[in-house]
Amino acid sequence: MKNLNKNKDNSINNIRSIIYKLLEINNGILRLKPTWVARENCSSGKRLGLQEDEYNKGERGEITERWIASATKAENRIGPKDEGLSYIYIEDGPSITLKEAMVYAKDLILGNEYSLRHNDLGILVKVLDYSDRIFFHYHQMEKDANLVKKNPKEEAYYFPCGISLGAHPETFFGFHPYIAQQKKLILSYLIDWNSDLILKHSRAYLQTVDDGFHVPPGIPHAPGTALTIEIQQPSDVYGNLQALYKGKIMSKDTLFRDIRDMDRRTFGEEIVISQIDWERSCDPYFYENRHIPPILIEKSRQQGGEEYWVFYNSKNFSGKRLIVYPGESYYSKESGAYVVFVWRGEGTFDGHFVKAGTYNYDELIISYERAIKLHEIKNKSSENLEIFKFFGPVVNKDAPVLHLYNNSNVSK
Repeated sequence: MKNLNKNKDNSINNIRSIIYKLLEINNGILRLKPTWVARENCSSGKRLGLQEDEYNKGERGEITERWIASATKAENRIGPKDEGLSYIYIEDGPSITLKEAMVYAKDLILGNEYSLRHNDLGILVKVLDYSDRIFFHYHQMEKDANLVKKNPKEEAYYFPCGISLGAHPETFFGFHPYIAQQKKLILSYLIDWNSDLILKHSRAYLQTVDDGFHVPPGIPHAPGTALTIEIQQPSDVYGNLQALYKGKIMSKDTLFRDIRDMDRRTFGEEIVISQIDWERSCDPYFYENRHIPPILIEKSRQQGGEEYWVFYNSKNFSGKRLIVYPGESYYSKESGAYVVFVWRGEGTFDGHFVKAGTYNYDELIISYERAIKLHEIKNKSSENLEIFKFFGPVVNKDAPVLHLYNNSNVSK
C-alpha cells in the first residue's frame, strides 16, 4: 500500500490510524509478511520454499519453522529480538508487528465484543519442517505454565498432501499404559541424562498425508519428519525429556527450561514428573482419542468447492481446509476473525490476489467485520486452490468433538 504513512511513526495513535486505514482500503483484510524461525541443534528439511543458502543461520541453527499470524516471540537462546513475530505488509510504510496491531487496534480486527474477552487471535500457526524427528518433549499445562508467567501449549497437527514425508514419518506420543505405575522408571532417565532410551517406553504412530492428531499440554511427544501444519495456543514453552539427540547430549537446562529455579533446586527432576499429564499420556486408547482425520463439512459444500474440518476437538482453536475447484468460485462467511494461509494454487480472496508460495500474497487476516459477511474466493489456476483457515477460541462452537473412547467401548 503505497504512501500510506511515510513518517514511520509508531506511536499508539498512529498505529491505530494505520490499521484503520489499511482495513478500510483493503475491505477488512490485512496481508502479512512471512516469518521464519531457526531452531538450535535442529536440521531443516528444506521444504519451506527458501533458497538453499537461506536455511543455515549459523549459531542460531537452521530455519525449521514458518510462523503464521504470530504475536508470539520465539524464545530461542540466540536470535533477533523480534524472532517469531509477524509483520503487517505495508508497502512504503512503517514496520508494524501483528503484536503491536493487537495492542492498539484489536477491536478493529477482532470485533468489539470478541476483543473485550480476548487480547489477540489466541492462536499461533506454524509450518514445521524438520529433517530429523524432534526430540521427545512436553509442553506445560496451564497450572505449571502460569508459574513462569507463560501460556500453556495445546496443539494439533495436519500433514498436507503432495510433499515428502521425510526420513522418519512417525511421532512418539505419551507412554505405554504400564508406565502410569512405573513413573520412577521415567524419572531415572531424567536423573541419569545420558541416553535416548526413554523413547522405548513411548509409542510411535505413523504420519500419513491428509491426517492429523490433537495433543493437549502435558503429553510427551517426539514429532516425526512429515511437513506439518500446526495450530496451537500462543506459547513457546517446553521441557526436553530426551538427553541424547542426533548423537549429542543436550544441555540439561533444556529439561528445566520453563521451570522456576526454586522448584528445580527444591524438587530436582521430580518436578518434571509432576508436570506430565499421566492419565492422557498413558491412555490405552490414545490413538482413538487423539487422532483427528479430516471431516467433510456437508453444510458448506458448493458447486465451486468444499471444506473440511482439519483442526477440532479443542475449545482453544479450530481450523478448516478449503478446496476451490479450477475456474470456480466459493462463497464464504464465518463467525469471527480468522487467519488464511494459501497452500496451493492462485486466485483472489475477496478481490485480493493470492498465490501459494509467493510471500506477501499467501498469508492474510480476515477481520471480524469482513469475516461475517459473504466473500468470494475465486480459483484462477488450472489446479485446485487450497486454503487453510485458522480460528481462535470459541469462534467455531460447532467444531466437532471426539467422543472419548474407553474400556466401556470394548465388546465383552
